[in-house]
Amino acid sequence: MALALLLGAACAAADTPAVPVEVGRPAPALIVPRLDGRTFDLAALRGQVVIVNFWASWCSPCRAEMPQLDAFYRQHHAQGLELLGLSVDDPQDRATVAHIMKSFSYPAAMAVAAKVNDFGAPLAVPMTWIIDAKGVVRARLIAGNTVTMHSLEQVVLPLLPQSQGTRAP
Repeated sequence: MALALLLGAACAAADTPAVPVEVGRPAPALIVPRLDGRTFDLAALRGQVVIVNFWASWCSPCRAEMPQLDAFYRQHHAQGLELLGLSVDDPQDRATVAHIMKSFSYPAAMAVAAKVNDFGAPLAVPMTWIIDAKGVVRARLIAGNTVTMHSLEQVVLPLLPQSQGTRAP
């Protein structure tokens, strides 16, 4: 328990969002250049399920969940799943972030480079938001309740188009 509290405190962000993002409400705007130079615009991804994962290179719990995010993304991307790893690292750490992301197939961006980030600073990292195809926030996974394959399957799979209506009548 003490270790979990220590890890949570070590990965806590200093700022909180100006307007809290709430589950069940429309997702806030997020427009940010990805590390590959393409633009990530959350609003333009309507019709797809989107995972936005706030993380940092110095955050051990963040780094521990990245392989699960990557495996889930690779397995379900063709079903309409998008994922963005949004690093809260300082601008001078961009090369470190880019080096880390070479091991993963999902796109990443630097939060400090965002043109619009109405999510605000995360309460803690890792923090993961799940947004459905209609642009509504459906879940938030935060430090202490980290991303696992089980949690992703429970929250995301029911939102994916090919997961719906596949049961026999």
